Amino acid sequence: MTPAVRLCLAGIRKSFGATRALQSVSLEIAPGEVHALIGENGAGKSTLMKVLSGAHAADAGTMTLGGRPYLPENPHDARRKGVAMIYQELNLALHLSAQENILLGAESARGGWIDRRHSRERARAALAQLGHENLDLSRLAGEFSIAEQQIIEIARALLIQPQVLIMDEPTSSLTQADTEKLFAVIGRLRGQGVSVIYISHFLEECRLIADRYTVLKDGETVGTGAMAGASLDHIVTLMTGREVKDLYPRTARAAGPVVLTVQTAVSPPRLRRASLEVRAGEIFGLAGLIGAGRTDLLRAIFALDRLSAGDVCIVGAPAGRASPRERWRQGVGFLSENRKEEGLMLNQSIADNLTLPKMGDLGHLGLVRGGEQRRIAQRWLGELRVKCRDADQPIGQLSGGNQQKVALARLLEHPARIFLLDEPTRGIDVGSKAQIYQLVSELAAAGKAVVVVSSYLPELLGLCDTIGVMCRGELTVVRPRARWSEVEIMRVATGST
Repeated sequence: MTPAVRLCLAGIRKSFGATRALQSVSLEIAPGEVHALIGENGAGKSTLMKVLSGAHAADAGTMTLGGRPYLPENPHDARRKGVAMIYQELNLALHLSAQENILLGAESARGGWIDRRHSRERARAALAQLGHENLDLSRLAGEFSIAEQQIIEIARALLIQPQVLIMDEPTSSLTQADTEKLFAVIGRLRGQGVSVIYISHFLEECRLIADRYTVLKDGETVGTGAMAGASLDHIVTLMTGREVKDLYPRTARAAGPVVLTVQTAVSPPRLRRASLEVRAGEIFGLAGLIGAGRTDLLRAIFALDRLSAGDVCIVGAPAGRASPRERWRQGVGFLSENRKEEGLMLNQSIADNLTLPKMGDLGHLGLVRGGEQRRIAQRWLGELRVKCRDADQPIGQLSGGNQQKVALARLLEHPARIFLLDEPTRGIDVGSKAQIYQLVSELAAAGKAVVVVSSYLPELLGLCDTIGVMCRGELTVVRPRARWSEVEIMRVATGST
């Protein structure tokens, strides 16, 4: 007889020294259920999943799987017992084939030799469960798209026939079309009786895909229930302690003179044509599908990408071509969407990251005045309420939301007068998003110009004064926020005119 509850966690606690990561977490998942695990960064989700997947041992509490005690010794033991985890950062050997990745460490053998035929059949069967049996197993993993790589990762997890599959932010790097395909895969897994724990900061996704939800806050379970009967407002309130109406503050502000003009800018291969004007005290939003040219436009404004035609004019600055260094001196600040590879030095301290552009002012002959550097950093850490040990802590140890605050603090310390923000809230929790929204609104109220790229339409509609939509490399329509709706933005973004 199949148990009504497949996985049960009760009173799970975990501390790291004096820090209590988990204080009392309880969770129940039924066979064939998709269960959304929701919470801000630092709420305890990652620690809980590490306990469940065998990376950490709980200090207290009980876990049962299929009605039996569940105490994994390590991740390999957890997989052997039927719990597999797919991390946000995919763990594929890109120089190996799809088949080799799926079977890595679990190849079929006969007489001490790998049985390639049987191995291939098992890999093909795992892909067939996902509706991708025609994927080329001989092709190198690095040659596939991110969405296809994710299918390979899921197939590897299914090879062990898991009872529970944990998916951590599975759509953070996917297009809308690929996200819909992933949801179809999850639907197949649900139909096969696999229990799925789905972790995501996108609450709308959770509502679409999940049967039930559990909310964590400060290492404790603060709410659980059926997703069908829950409102997103209620879930946000559980997560943050604030009403959803407070997420998008609109400070009193009036648009000033034009400070940034882009005239018929072209930057191959993606930016085909864009013209816009941004005023002091204005928040200008850029919407569009991934690959539509939004990031390319911001990079062209900041002179990271060269224009093959058109002009970018910063009012008060010399006309003509510029370099990123010159744009910085002109008061333009750029926040990359890829903070891990472009925006931050993850192995360096918070203080080094925050003050990097002004190291020359903080020292002489290659020596930095550490005390002054830390004082500057500590002031911004307090002002932006960054959760960290101190300014000397490596920034790679912070949550995504706190890393993003430090990256923004670097622009504020500059100080910039034109802010180019590319997906400033991607991959961070609702609480940190609310703080960033407040900061952006305050910048506009202080007369700064802000250009925001976002794939999250409620964010653009809640935050911006003006929204422009890009489609296939062209900035096609620019209107005041009040004249846009989510449906109309998507209609223009998809070219459905």
